[in-house]
Amino acid sequence: MKRWFPVGLAVLAVGLALYPLQATGYGVRVMLQLFMWVALAQSWNLISGLTGYVSFGHVVFFGTGAYASSILIVTLGWTWPLACLGGGVVAAGLAFLIGWPCLRLKGPYFAIATLGLNEVMRVVVSYYEGLTGGGNGLSLPTLHASVEIYYAMGLVAAAVTAVTYVIVTSRFGLRLMTIREDEVAAEAMGIDTLRYKLYAFLLSAAAPGIVGGLSARDQGYIEPLSVFPLIMTITMIVMALFGGKGTIWGPVLGAAALFAFQEVVWARFIYLHQLLFGAIIVGVVLLMPRGILGVLQQKYNLPRTI
Repeated sequence: MKRWFPVGLAVLAVGLALYPLQATGYGVRVMLQLFMWVALAQSWNLISGLTGYVSFGHVVFFGTGAYASSILIVTLGWTWPLACLGGGVVAAGLAFLIGWPCLRLKGPYFAIATLGLNEVMRVVVSYYEGLTGGGNGLSLPTLHASVEIYYAMGLVAAAVTAVTYVIVTSRFGLRLMTIREDEVAAEAMGIDTLRYKLYAFLLSAAAPGIVGGLSARDQGYIEPLSVFPLIMTITMIVMALFGGKGTIWGPVLGAAALFAFQEVVWARFIYLHQLLFGAIIVGVVLLMPRGILGVLQQKYNLPRTI
């Protein structure tokens, strides 16, 4: 497996790089959305999969990045690649402000705090109408750059996966997983749990901020309800759980499988897709608590961190 896996990854990367050259506009947009979900599921995995601190408001970083980058483009005239990176920086800054106090909370209190933060940010964005457009939203200058954004989104998804690999195979990742298994024991061993949790939280917030900026630039229009939807966080969580949280490739596998399922079901069962998606959630929780990779690891004795 170790011999053919890098070769398979290289072939896949070349195929994805050449894909826009012969794909339709719809095909490019579908793959762009897939890259977005891979990056989002993987970013949620960085904090919740590795530390056990479940974030129910991770979409707040997506929305913050979308608004920050859009304001930089509309107000200051920044180019979209630079503005999207700025959105990631702003999202990481927000993660620091909320992570410092909230990561001291234990159990479900952190999850509740992040859930409430999403609603707070949506209200704040709606209130500052002069800067954000309020409920009317914010329109960006017309730009036909779907292929360029496709490559940018793909690079973000690859970068987040690479960061996950580096973390999981490092001492930093080992300390995060020690916190996940038993935080009290980790503190007794001398691990500064708050500091390590905060580092993971900052890393997990930067990618959604960049992705939010890319999505806003691609769509050309944003408003509070479209960039702060709770369903987006739920989808991130389900994708990571379905593939296998706390692993390197689980969120990628989960995002690809569930995104493909959503596309097929949406096309054929317009009024039943949410019901079927909910059934998948229940099935994963009851039958595959460790996700697809967990089942494969148990059956084929694969490394637990793959």
